[in-house]
Parts: sequence; structure tokens; C-alpha cells
Amino acid sequence: MISENPIPILPTVSRAFLEDWLAALRLYCPPPQLAGFLDQIGLASTVQPHARVTHDQIVRLYQLVAVETGDEMMGLWSRTVRTGALKHLCASMRGASSLSAALFRFSSFWNLLLDDYAVVLETEANALRLLLVPRGCQDVQRFGHMLLLKLAHGIACWLTGRELPLRDVSFVFERPDFAGDYPILFPAPIRFGQAQSSITFDGVLGSLPVSRDEGEMQDFLIRAPRDWIFTSSREHALPLRVRELLLLSDRLEYHLGDAARALNLTPRTLIRRLDVDSTSFQGIKDGLRRDIALRDLSHGNKSIEAISQDIGFASAANFHRAFKRWTRTTPGAYRRRNSQK
Repeated sequence: MISENPIPILPTVSRAFLEDWLAALRLYCPPPQLAGFLDQIGLASTVQPHARVTHDQIVRLYQLVAVETGDEMMGLWSRTVRTGALKHLCASMRGASSLSAALFRFSSFWNLLLDDYAVVLETEANALRLLLVPRGCQDVQRFGHMLLLKLAHGIACWLTGRELPLRDVSFVFERPDFAGDYPILFPAPIRFGQAQSSITFDGVLGSLPVSRDEGEMQDFLIRAPRDWIFTSSREHALPLRVRELLLLSDRLEYHLGDAARALNLTPRTLIRRLDVDSTSFQGIKDGLRRDIALRDLSHGNKSIEAISQDIGFASAANFHRAFKRWTRTTPGAYRRRNSQK
């Protein structure tokens, strides 16, 4: 029997992505405090670097750190962003007449708070672009740049009631080893090693109305940062579109040619475009099988053998080998550490 409220199969992110955040937190939180945060969400600092991190764990860690430190940007900037700042930002932006006006309020708000960077809104005929312009010589905080640009996109999506596609997202830092995690967050081509970090919306979106009431804002804030970090995936980049096709197909034998036809591409073009995103059809398929396994091991009592069969493995032994390759741990050990009864 299918649950009335099935647990979604969300893309996980790599431990390396989390480590980028933890590197900043180690400079901000005393070691015992940070160790306590990680222990509460099941992410001990000794976890293997190939482990996967779920959306729930990212959300819970943000909530713990923001509340306990009193800084809603968790030490990512030189000035503390005190508790309540996000609420005031949302209240200001939801009073705007359009998306372009809301983005202007976003830039104005952060320019009152940040000493490190100016947030500049460039308005052109066919583009709305938010840029982070350094105030003097600044060390680049990769996670801080990502989080601030994602906040702009996430609140814009919430205000307009839809996930907004992006023209592009640029980062001033060089491409990290975990760059494959960024398309999970941003529905756009992502470029690294650019002159400035920026996020660009299509200009036609600027006239979209914003319409959110006080009750909706309170719900959004209670769930924060879930709704602004992890927006829906329907407008996301090609790898997540392929993933969605695999999810909807419900067929273990779904092949590259099937996905190419659904996307109106030739198989050769699909392979080439996925290669640009540093992935492949088989890699996406394996990632989906991995995330289904992680979900089912964390929730419910389905046997390991049943999970292995559900995701297309001929035997539990084959599943064990694949799972250990994905996470550097066994299915049983993962279940003991992460089970949520």
C-alpha cells in the first residue's frame, strides 16, 4: 500500500559540499559546540568523505547553528547577522510591487548589513543581475557566496509562487571538486572563476507580481531554510531533468535513448551536454538508486534485500558492494546510524 504522504526522494549532496560549510564554522564555533551540532544531526566529524548528506540534515544544521549562535549567516560574514534579519528581509520584499522592486529591496537590505561586499542590482532590458562586489580586499568565502545568492533566488521563488529559472550563476572562486552538487541548488548554467559572483534572472521576470500574506511569511520562516535552499527541481539543470524522467518512468530498464527522446535530443547530444555538467546518464541513474536506498534505509523497516531488489540489483551482495562504493559504509551500518523510526 502506497503511503498517503510518501517521503520524497531528494537528491543528496556530497560530504565535501558540507565540509566547505564546516570549514567556515570551525573558525566561528568552539569545537565542542560544533561537535554537538553534528552529533545531533547524525553527522559525526569522523564520517568518511564519501558519505552523503541529506536535505534534512542540511536544514537541521542550519537551524541549530543559526539559533545557538544568534547569527543567521553563521559567521560567514565579518558582521553578525542577528536573529530576525530574515524576517525583516521577507517583510520588506513582500511589500514590493514586482519582482524587480523586490530584488532592489534585497540589495538595499544587505548593503545596510554587510561590510565585506556590496550587493548590486543591475537592470537591463533582458536581464536582472545581482552581483557581489567586494568592498576592498576580501577573502572569498565560498559557502557564503553560494548561500547569499541562493537566498536571493529562494525568496524570489517564494514571493512569486513558482520556481524561477535563471540565466546563469557565476562564482568568483575556482571550480571546486564538489561542483556537481551546485545544480541541485541552482536551475542554471553555473560558471566558476568569474570576475564576480552573481545571479541573473531573465528580464521578463522582473514584472512578475509578488503576493504573500503575513501567515504565508510565518510558515516560510518556520520552515527556513528548506524552502529557499531547496526549491523544486522542475526548472533545474539538465542532470535533474534526467533524474526526474527516471523517477517518473518507474522502469528499471529506462535507457539513455529513452531519455534523449523525451528531451527531444539525440543520444550523442545528451551525452555531450551531460559531460559539460561533469556527469553521465549512468551516473545520474546510480545517484538516484543511491538516494532511494538512503531514504529507505533511514525511514521504515523495509529489509535490505527488498531495497536492493526495488532499485534493480540482482542480489543483496551486489547492492552491498555498490552501496559501499557510494558511501564507504555498509547498508546495515548506515541504517543503524541514520534510522528515523
